[in-house]
Order: sequence, then C-alpha cells, then structure tokens
Amino acid sequence: MGRRVVDWYRTGAKLQMLRNDDLELRRYVCHELNYARGNCSGNCAECLFDMDRMISRRELGLVFNVSENVITNWERGLTPIDVENLLFYCEIAKKEIFDILVFA
Repeated sequence: MGRRVVDWYRTGAKLQMLRNDDLELRRYVCHELNYARGNCSGNCAECLFDMDRMISRRELGLVFNVSENVITNWERGLTPIDVENLLFYCEIAKKEIFDILVFA
C-alpha cells in the first residue's frame, strides 16, 4: 500500500461545510465569543442566538486565534490546516479526524 496523500482542496470544502452547517461548532463559537462579553448564560437550550445563522470566517478566526484570511485559505485548500488546529476543529465540532480529512 502506498502513502496516503491528503486532498487539501476537498478537506477545505468539508471545513467550510462544517462552518456553515455544524450545530456543535456553532454552539461552541457562540459560547466562546459571547461568554467573554457577558452575553452568555452557558445554557444553550435557552439561548436567544440564532443557531440557523452560519459562523463567519472572522468569528471562527477569533476562536482559533488566527486571521480571517487563514480560515479562508484552509477552506479553499490553499494552505493545509496544521495538526493542532485540525484536532481542535474535530474536538469542538465533535467529529472524528477521518470525518474531515479527504484523501486523494
């Protein structure tokens, strides 16, 4: 069996899909951004934040402590996401790494 190669373009598309659609990721980002401002009770069931709204790249960048451009580059497959951030992504979205990585 040969070496497996990650398809960063398709992996990036999965990261973008998670940012747009994953409820667990939205809850985490919402909590992280609003708790520090005193706008979060910690009870997501009673949250007034619209969970149907997708997370912006800027918001996700704040959580990952990277710029919006870095998130854009990950999602477009221009820059591979580093292992630590990929594992963090998996943790907060409650996904397995192989649910996100796409091999060529």
